[in-house]
Amino acid sequence: MVSDETVNEELAEETSEDLPAEEVVAEQETIEETAEAEDEAVEETTEEPSLEEQLAQAQAEAADYKDRWMRSQAEFANARKRMEKQRADAYTNAKADIVLKLLPVLDDFERALANAPEAIREDSWYEGIELVERKMQMVLEGLSVSPVAAVGEPFDPNWHEAISQEPSDEHESGTVSRELQKGYKIGDRVIRPSLVVVSE
Repeated sequence: MVSDETVNEELAEETSEDLPAEEVVAEQETIEETAEAEDEAVEETTEEPSLEEQLAQAQAEAADYKDRWMRSQAEFANARKRMEKQRADAYTNAKADIVLKLLPVLDDFERALANAPEAIREDSWYEGIELVERKMQMVLEGLSVSPVAAVGEPFDPNWHEAISQEPSDEHESGTVSRELQKGYKIGDRVIRPSLVVVSE
């Protein structure tokens, strides 16, 4: 590889033949200054970033990693909440299906007890039927199932299903005057509305 000094000497020899000595010296100095400037430019371009620049870059990368980690954590938490809600909804739906199948049996028990003649209400088998009916009510309570309030309440289509209307001296207009079939709910969710008669 030809060194800068050799190039400079060759240029000096070529120019010294045609130019005066002063011009040769000036041109050689110009060539040397140009070479030095090029060397400095190369050194500047190959210099490593300063500590401040490296620190700033590291902090930016750390902030980016932290932001991604926090987003991942938030997405994971949201996914877990969705799964828990879906599981709770599935449990409530399954419970509601079972309760809906039991309610007609409970209705039959209640109607039988309500219409039983007074003469048999002291019999032991009648008391046994009452006990079964109470146990069924306790099972429903254990499943967070409760009756829907009806008689005396303002008619609400979310909770009640009106069968008819009738005049009533005891209840204001638009109020449930009679309940033909009990309604039930799980928490705030209606699983069966009350069948009611509404006062005119």
